[in-house]
Amino acid sequence: MLESLINPKRVEKGPWKMFFIGLIYASLSLLLVKWFFSGDAVLSRYSGMIVVTFSVMFSLPFMYFIIKQEEEEDEEITGFWSIWKTHKDAIYAFMWLFMGFIIAFSFWYIILGDSNLFNAQIETYCKINSPGNFEKCVSMYDFTKDTAGREITGGVTKKTMLVHIVENNVFVMIFTLIFSLIFGAGAIFILSWNGSVIAAAISIFTQHQIQEIPLGVARYMIHGIPEIAAYFITALAGGIFGVGVLRNGFYGQRFIHVLENVVILLFIAMIIIVVAGVIEVYFTPLFF
Repeated sequence: MLESLINPKRVEKGPWKMFFIGLIYASLSLLLVKWFFSGDAVLSRYSGMIVVTFSVMFSLPFMYFIIKQEEEEDEEITGFWSIWKTHKDAIYAFMWLFMGFIIAFSFWYIILGDSNLFNAQIETYCKINSPGNFEKCVSMYDFTKDTAGREITGGVTKKTMLVHIVENNVFVMIFTLIFSLIFGAGAIFILSWNGSVIAAAISIFTQHQIQEIPLGVARYMIHGIPEIAAYFITALAGGIFGVGVLRNGFYGQRFIHVLENVVILLFIAMIIIVVAGVIEVYFTPLFF
């Protein structure tokens, strides 16, 4: 029913509309999991993944429509600036969708006050930011405990942290590419997952204070915007390649043309990943 009420074709007239779609879909995902699965002794342990699964299901019609449309346009363009000019609206649409996810996930996670809703996301946060004190980190970031004034660190240098962050982001980028190759819109799973992890991080940073969400969003979006943009560019590249192969096969000038554009997009994404890592390690701490 939702895909009938919210038509993907309307996004063509304004990528910013995806922000409100992200708000709606992320809100529904968390609320449905809270209402129907939080009381289940087995499924509640997987609430974090179920939330992501719901947001993916809701978003698939939009992802498929956008990627299919971009592939058709990609066959007619060449050169870096032409590629960017052609695909920038799609990237903006993905970014607005992602921002809607983050805001809604952060808001409802704090309002509902249930740590199980993002149990897997909290573990992922601790694995990245506190590998040396993983168990303590996971047990600490709970709504039932006071986290004010506490800080968990893994005792790592900035250089080590930069390498770890870039490695993790490249790993996510590879999986995004694989998912989008297998199924053009499949990368939305990786992107929804990252949105929920960032929302969990925002909740931790704000110490579960809803009025601090704007500050938390600013804290993580300084490096998060270029980082997530790189993932969306990767997803777009994979989707374009997959649809292009189905339409044109592995031979001919059209295949070479699509392949060249995909390589350019992936190269751009890789550069952005490294830049985002540098911003996260060396520049974001200067402000927060």
